[in-house]
Amino acid sequence: MPSFYTKHGGCVISSALAKYMYIAIHPSFKKDEIALKYSKTERVVNVVNIDHGIFRQALTDLDITGVEITSFADAPAGTGLGSSSSFTVGLLHALYAYKGIYPGKERLASEACITEIEKLGEPIGKQDQYAAAFGGLNYYKFEKSGTVRVEPIIMLPESYKKLENNLMMFYTGDVRSASEILKEQSKAVTSGEKEQAQLEICRLTKKLKKEFEANNIDALGGILHKTWLLKKRLSNKISNPNIDKWYQAARKAGAVGGKLLGAGGGGFLLFYVPKEKQPAVRQALAELNEMKYRIDMQGSCIVHISY
Repeated sequence: MPSFYTKHGGCVISSALAKYMYIAIHPSFKKDEIALKYSKTERVVNVVNIDHGIFRQALTDLDITGVEITSFADAPAGTGLGSSSSFTVGLLHALYAYKGIYPGKERLASEACITEIEKLGEPIGKQDQYAAAFGGLNYYKFEKSGTVRVEPIIMLPESYKKLENNLMMFYTGDVRSASEILKEQSKAVTSGEKEQAQLEICRLTKKLKKEFEANNIDALGGILHKTWLLKKRLSNKISNPNIDKWYQAARKAGAVGGKLLGAGGGGFLLFYVPKEKQPAVRQALAELNEMKYRIDMQGSCIVHISY
């Protein structure tokens, strides 16, 4: 979040998941109408009348009208998987392609951040936009100036496969808006004990980068557990009794460590679990739906263009 990295700089390690947001765009049958189809349908003549903030901002910025746009996704919004930022990156990519422009990944990520954070005032960080644009497993360094440095994590192919095979994701069934949690965190991470907790998370992130590059994938479990305990100290809204119950059950069954993805409050729990312990963890969390963890290495891409 800007409140932290403009003071200290910051860093994260994240991977893009092979779960996707799909955007389709074509000329509207009614040339003066904008038709948008997402969780609801909007039909307007003037872009300023669009309810959906990201659609409204992107179409305004790129000066596009008379189009029909449809979006759908592999996972619901509000689950901590970065769906909103993936949508913004994908929408900008589709709109640029519609105009015959093919921006690079850095431009897509940067403009998505500007759209969400600066223009729409969302209290979020930059990691999701960059993960969606670049794909892969990367170390992101956030400079005090606001620029972002992207460094791919270089490991042996078998290390990537071990990482995928040893990570388990479970859907808690809760969806939530991250805004209120992130507003509280943004204020909290700039002073006192919570600031020190965030600094320690950054230190552990740098340590994990070195462990990964040494192909020590097993180091992830312990570091995940430490950072989850630290993250919980940033806001009392990050976890809840059910999340704590499931987390403790997974650890008792053999998970080395884990965390709740996203800002907190609901969504997906992620665990690092040795293969031989996975059946026991799966049984301990039988009431939750499991999602296969697989890394997308490509990032945002144009699937099809027809003229």
